[in-house]
Amino acid sequence: MLNLERLRTLDALARHGSVSGAAGALHITTSAVSQQMSKLEREVGQQLLAKNGRGVRLTDAGRLLAEHAARILSQVELARSDLEAQRGEVVGELRLSAFPTAARGLFPHALSALRERHPALRLRSCELEPEHGIASVVRGDLDLAVVLDWYNKPMALPDGLVKAPILDDPADVAMPVDHRLAGRDEVDLADFADDEWITWGEGEFCHEWLMFTLRSKGIEPIVGHRAAETHTQLGLVAVGLGVCIAPLLGRHPVPDGVVTVPVRQRVRRHVYVVWRADADRRPSIRAAVEALRAAGESVT
Repeated sequence: MLNLERLRTLDALARHGSVSGAAGALHITTSAVSQQMSKLEREVGQQLLAKNGRGVRLTDAGRLLAEHAARILSQVELARSDLEAQRGEVVGELRLSAFPTAARGLFPHALSALRERHPALRLRSCELEPEHGIASVVRGDLDLAVVLDWYNKPMALPDGLVKAPILDDPADVAMPVDHRLAGRDEVDLADFADDEWITWGEGEFCHEWLMFTLRSKGIEPIVGHRAAETHTQLGLVAVGLGVCIAPLLGRHPVPDGVVTVPVRQRVRRHVYVVWRADADRRPSIRAAVEALRAAGESVT
């Protein structure tokens, strides 16, 4: 009989492509990964790993068994989900992530409510950018991820994921109080063609959205500074280093010296939570979605 934990180790190796990556995902040592794989090779009587430079690669037999392992583990998740649904209790461990402003704006309310209502549920949370959160859910490293896309730039979801909306998050332009447009009731993004932008890191989804949106209006953005956190961006705005997009979620308190003005075209982020379809019936998933939606209502 194949050992489930050893199949889980093989699946992690196939997904992460290295012993160290599998060890990190499974929260075990690299030597433990090697030991598990050696035992699995003895069980099946075939070589599953081969040396590849300083690392390893799956053999043909390893890839074949890894494909079966992924399906077996998915069935185990379905069984777990069905058993939890039949019992109807919110128990066990729930691992979830959110992008930074959602972690700031949603997690304190949602996670404290979950802990109060379901004391037998163990919560583990972290901050991850949307694309990394989605990848972690697909790999099985997380149960849920709070992610986003923009009104004019949706994010594609891989097959096998389910999503639920949390809130639509309006975004304004933040500028110094002495900016020429600070007294306006509304602004157009085209009004800032000559301003320096404070934006997110190169390659991040929100940065790519801003570049796409400004260029679609015939503006070649002038990027002066980059910062992952909204509050860091706002701090740079406060001392006159540029302007930035400031979504409502997680931005308060706005520092002195900064004014936020709505965009005439109503810029919005769609915030939602994703999880694997094979875990859809787990009461803990449903409880977390409900708590996140309640937290989202408190923001709007």
